[in-house]
Amino acid sequence: QIGHYLLCDVTPSLLAEYRDKLRRNSTHQGPQRSGPTCNRYLAALSSAFSLALKEWEWLSDNPVRKVGRFKENQGRDRFLTDEERQRLLLACANSSNRYLTPIVILALATGMRKGEIMGLRWKDVDLQRGLIVLHKTKNRQKRNVPLLGHAHEVISDLAKVRYIHTELLFPGKPDKTGAIKPMDPRSAFERAVEEAEIEDFVFHGLRHCAASALAMGGASEREIMEVLGHKSTSMAQRYSHLSESHTRGVVERMNKQIFSSHAEADDAESAS
Repeated sequence: QIGHYLLCDVTPSLLAEYRDKLRRNSTHQGPQRSGPTCNRYLAALSSAFSLALKEWEWLSDNPVRKVGRFKENQGRDRFLTDEERQRLLLACANSSNRYLTPIVILALATGMRKGEIMGLRWKDVDLQRGLIVLHKTKNRQKRNVPLLGHAHEVISDLAKVRYIHTELLFPGKPDKTGAIKPMDPRSAFERAVEEAEIEDFVFHGLRHCAASALAMGGASEREIMEVLGHKSTSMAQRYSHLSESHTRGVVERMNKQIFSSHAEADDAESAS
């Protein structure tokens, strides 16, 4: 949109104009782009101008820094109840997409991002060791992900009937050139969510489910951070309240079990 402008003509007011135009434009997913999406555009543009400013010395200032950003919320912490999870898995099993169930189970069991799952290749999966090695992550850091239990069984079954013309675990259909890219599970997943009668839930919510289960299982913020591949504990802290409430319940049950005999004895003594 602004590629034909000279650098000296790219002003904060011009960028603000195109920022608002970008916000108003419709997309294939909805009537207009979200504020956070527009902010990502500005962030990418700001990086380019920073390079021109600091390393190439083509500019005396970065005009993008003076452009306002749209307000962003703190993110959704929506995760499934046990009943919703069962309904979703049943709907996935009934889907015509043979890869949907393994994808959803892998997301629930590991907390991996959708992009990480869809980019998986068989060379990244070590079934003997029960390990997935992620070479390309959002944080650009290599990460090892345990592959255990039911998820291990599902991927092992998938390996027996894998598509031999590609290394991808979840390949899409070949394009006109014969190239095979990862499939897009969006439409199949949305249909499964609708059939399961689950409201306000997107694929990324599966990652929240994994994080919530870790927290309620007693995992520390540091452990949640390492499993999910967060660079800081700030994201893991979103689930600390779940860990605290779950721990409280465990301690309460422990106290009832330990001191129930004392309470009964006190009640008997009071009655006598």
